[in-house]
Amino acid sequence: MSNIVRAALVQAKWTGDTASMVDQHEKHARAAADQGAGIIGFQEVFNAPYFCQVQESEHYRWAEPVPDGPTTQRMCALARELGMVIVVPVYEIDGPGFYYNTAAVIDADGSYLGKYRKHHLPHLPGFWEKYYFRPGNLGWPVFNTAVGRVGVYICYDRHFPEGWRALGLAGAQLVYNPSATSRGLSSYLWKLEQPAAAVANEYFIAAINRVGVEEYGDNDFYGTSYFVDPYGQFVGEPASDADEELVVRDLDFDVIDEVRRKWAFYRDRRPDAYRPLIEP
Repeated sequence: MSNIVRAALVQAKWTGDTASMVDQHEKHARAAADQGAGIIGFQEVFNAPYFCQVQESEHYRWAEPVPDGPTTQRMCALARELGMVIVVPVYEIDGPGFYYNTAAVIDADGSYLGKYRKHHLPHLPGFWEKYYFRPGNLGWPVFNTAVGRVGVYICYDRHFPEGWRALGLAGAQLVYNPSATSRGLSSYLWKLEQPAAAVANEYFIAAINRVGVEEYGDNDFYGTSYFVDPYGQFVGEPASDADEELVVRDLDFDVIDEVRRKWAFYRDRRPDAYRPLIEP
């Protein structure tokens, strides 16, 4: 019996305000549900602009609690209505002065399963994230959802192999990687790193990038979002590099077992030899 999961992702342009941005993503979720998708994920801080292009205190206003904030609660209701798992990346406030780059994971019955907080924070022109966020402190959780075991790794995290591996060791079958990455900085890495991580860790990855130029800087977010399988092959064509797009693909989770039998990377790991990697 096949183990096909129909999965979706959205790459979007900033609309100019949170209300219309959330409305727009809700429409995409409904369209994905109409196509039979069982899970959908959005881009990094999906309901806000990528304000990290500047360092201005006014942008703390985009933060809200997770899971009790309005966006997560609205997405819980939407997930329950549509019977669809939703990965919801937002700017989180967890008390005065405690801010995180976070993604909530909501199951198909609308229940909040938990959240991932971005571990690795860039701090360079156009990506001043340490001004706004604390490093993640919740580990690399993998969530049991209606479609399978789902993890999250956010944007700059993708350059660090340790989290990818932690998600695989925890049993992830599909990892969403919501991002905001700019054409001039890393576009040649975009179609290299996530396929390589999918091969090394033998699971599916949903790589999501924003699209367009926004009001707080000249970063040119180049979209090109895609799904990649454990063989490192794109599942269908990547999305446009210029336009908003909903991507829906069928992922055959049986391929995970197939590739792990063929390429026995987990069997041949040597954790007994890796201690120097974490020593000062």
